[in-house]
Amino acid sequence: MHIKQIIIQGFKSYKDQTIIEPFSPRHNVVVGRNGSGKSNFFAAIRFVLSDAYTNMGREERQALLHEGTGPATMSAYVEIIFDNSDNRFPTGKDEVVLRRTIGLKKDEYSLDKKSATKTDVMNLLESAGFSRSNPYYIVPQGRITALTNAKDPERLQLLKEVAGTRVYEQRRQESKKIIEETDSKRSKIEELLNYIEERLEELEEEKEELKNFQDMDRERRCLEYAIYHREQLDLKRQLNEMDELREKGVHGSNQQNKLFKDDAERITNFKERLIFLMLRKENLMKTCKNKLKLMHK
Repeated sequence: MHIKQIIIQGFKSYKDQTIIEPFSPRHNVVVGRNGSGKSNFFAAIRFVLSDAYTNMGREERQALLHEGTGPATMSAYVEIIFDNSDNRFPTGKDEVVLRRTIGLKKDEYSLDKKSATKTDVMNLLESAGFSRSNPYYIVPQGRITALTNAKDPERLQLLKEVAGTRVYEQRRQESKKIIEETDSKRSKIEELLNYIEERLEELEEEKEELKNFQDMDRERRCLEYAIYHREQLDLKRQLNEMDELREKGVHGSNQQNKLFKDDAERITNFKERLIFLMLRKENLMKTCKNKLKLMHK
């Protein structure tokens, strides 16, 4: 994997579109007079591949745009085209195109001519061994001395970044966190399911008790109906007998008059009792019918 081509426009001293190619897959040397743009050329590479230009304010963005005579430059971009024939970038393509565009109010990335987030681009770079925090592929003055004086853990961290394993370590930690959260949620779900199962068992028992109660209550009401029906028939029979006696015109003694008076009172009481039993009978019939309908449902 190596750089095939770099295109710069509007970035620092590069006002017009400048295409820089070809590049050797082995060694390349950039030479030129002072002020010819050598430093800005390397700054353009760092602009796309490193964290050197992040969280910039308006003035810092303005400093990256070309300043000169003529119309003001409103935006700039740097595009780097990689030869990916060895598939170091895990894209499955022989060529990878990265572009970063900046303006006073925008900072955008694109990957293979498609819009992408900075995170997507940086993760892709790290998967190919481009470290964001320690860009070993660009070695400024004093960097070698700093590495020789670094502690062993710092060197180990740098080796992980150079090998491109840091991004996978971060994803591993993120995956472990997700797994822990998932296990916690699963435990809560299992507790909830156990509670629901216990509650269902209780409701099933209550359902059986309610069914038994309804059966017994229905039987009680039907028996009451039968009893009231029999009492009603007896009262009707007694009323009929009294009516027959009265129609025969039994008169005479005071004793007989008293009997008729007592019979009249009994008839009144029987009629009142009969009305009550008839109303009770109707209510019981309605209740039994409703119960039967519920049973059929």
